[in-house]
Amino acid sequence: MRYTRLTTYDLTKGSFDELTGIAEKGILPTFVKEPGFVDYGLIDAGNHKVVSISIWETREAAQRSDTMATSWVKEHVSDRVRLVNSYIGNLALFHGAPVAA
Repeated sequence: MRYTRLTTYDLTKGSFDELTGIAEKGILPTFVKEPGFVDYGLIDAGNHKVVSISIWETREAAQRSDTMATSWVKEHVSDRVRLVNSYIGNLALFHGAPVAA
């Protein structure tokens, strides 16, 4: 079973696109180097709300990612976002459509 870290933030400064660029060059490469990393993404939920989702092979990896992300946010984007909630849980179902040939 895989594990998901789901975190919500209020965007307090700048745009979602700016935040995405910062995360893509900052936290994403950090996550990619970590054992157990599967996927990472950001969601613009509207009304200055941002959702961060990452998928990990183990609960321990997901928990480590929470610590890493908290530190990274404080260092790099604390002037742009405010943490609202953070959750780690079992990923029971995540299924995509087949890729068209």
